[in-house]
Amino acid sequence: MRIGYKLAAEAFGPNELVRQAIAAEAAGFDFVEISDHFHPWLDVQGHSPFAWSVLGTIAARTDTLGLATGVTCPTVRYHPAIVAQAAATVALLSDGRFSLGVGSGERLNEHVVGQGYPAVRDRQLMLREALEIIRLLWSGGYHSYSGRYLHLEDARVFDLPETLPPLLVAAGGTEAVALAAELGDGLFTTEPSTELVEQYHAAGGSGPRYVEMSVAWAADPDEAADAALATNRWGVTGWKVMSELPNPVNFEAATTTVRREDMLDKFVCGAEPQAYIDLAREHADAGYDHLVFMNAGPDPDGFLSFYRSELAGALRADHTA
Repeated sequence: MRIGYKLAAEAFGPNELVRQAIAAEAAGFDFVEISDHFHPWLDVQGHSPFAWSVLGTIAARTDTLGLATGVTCPTVRYHPAIVAQAAATVALLSDGRFSLGVGSGERLNEHVVGQGYPAVRDRQLMLREALEIIRLLWSGGYHSYSGRYLHLEDARVFDLPETLPPLLVAAGGTEAVALAAELGDGLFTTEPSTELVEQYHAAGGSGPRYVEMSVAWAADPDEAADAALATNRWGVTGWKVMSELPNPVNFEAATTTVRREDMLDKFVCGAEPQAYIDLAREHADAGYDHLVFMNAGPDPDGFLSFYRSELAGALRADHTA
């Protein structure tokens, strides 16, 4: 079992994200995962630095901390050749500590390059082609590729690590799970779905299973829920909304009726250690072995201190018993 910390690139600037990563390593986290956005979900979050620059800096300023994207869309805003090159570079800079998480993306980030945003079925087909291109380029040498959506012309990634980074595929349904098993090295989800893990194994997948866990740390549960409501209420809208709205102002409009009670229902809020331990156990029991705390509370340092003093040892003991 490995425990990770989510770097919310929509909520913090690049220097603060690097600082949090260093602090997460000191607090005992095994890895950090960073969102790869062009826009924040809400204007109040106020940030969205370039994730790959942040990753390179973290790689240089940490020693044992694993790194991952959670997740990158390699189809519209980025061509998969660029993602293949970027991931190989971060893998080298981190001495093999990097994992590449990929998914089909959200309109929020992908529409900005003026190429439109495809329908769900086309997004999945594009992701398949992108994974095939990344695999080709990671095999060494020059390659060309002609797909229905994506093309590659006589391209080579010159700097490749001896051990390639694991390729984690985000999935919320049967088709994406099958793709993760076929072309990926691991599964990435945002819910403790036993069904997705079972489908992944049935399709031949045997790699790590990553899952995000929504929490909001503060001494007072209501304060924690209010902070989550202010910055993370977009998370209760569901994937069909989250993947389709184009800008923060649209998420602002779509979440006007979200209440504190909704956040208390979706997030573990407050500072009761057992609630966090139970949350981790629920996700582990569903079949996941890489658990990522996504903290929406008002005090990142308070959460990291809480993890170090109250959770790290208990979680290790719980999952090695």
